[in-house]
Amino acid sequence: MPRPRVTVLSPERIADAGLELVDSGEPFGVNAIARRLGVRPSSLYNHVDGRDGIVELMRGRLVSRYAVHPEAGESWDAFLLRLMRAHRRMYADHPLLVPLLVGKTITHPAVIGAYDEMATALAGAGFPDGEILTIVTLIDAFAIGFGFDLASPADVWKPDGPTRTLGRVLAEESDRDARAERAFDLAAQVLLDSLRARLAA
Repeated sequence: MPRPRVTVLSPERIADAGLELVDSGEPFGVNAIARRLGVRPSSLYNHVDGRDGIVELMRGRLVSRYAVHPEAGESWDAFLLRLMRAHRRMYADHPLLVPLLVGKTITHPAVIGAYDEMATALAGAGFPDGEILTIVTLIDAFAIGFGFDLASPADVWKPDGPTRTLGRVLAEESDRDARAERAFDLAAQVLLDSLRARLAA
């Protein structure tokens, strides 16, 4: 008789199952992931420490997929722009994951490594240590916000009644993706120009 098929678990498989579950909008939890993988919940605990551990695996899996690393000779601001674009795409592709990430301490080595590269790029540019975490936080919030904008419906605003200005400018805007790109490009330029000016002051 053929041997029964056995699901081989790994942190990567658990993380991928968790991401699929969250992206589908289904309830998230250890039991739900176990059902998706066809194993008993107790089997997961051989690889991860409960629900929060699975969330951290998912965070690490995503950051590895969307990883951006400094390139030889690349300026700090060019690196940050590439990073913000990549993380914006990441949050746009997986917006339902963000509520699970908020409030959870970051421990995954790949994620810590990504933040360390960002901090190192800022330090190398000349930003003082006392400002680096503030700027890292700013970049994080920027990517999350514009990721949500990119994931938003085609009609972000739909007034039910007369408006003084919004209705007019909405009537002139027919391409949501073009608007999202213009908004990101302008905001990124303003942010990076401000950081350059702060560095030069």
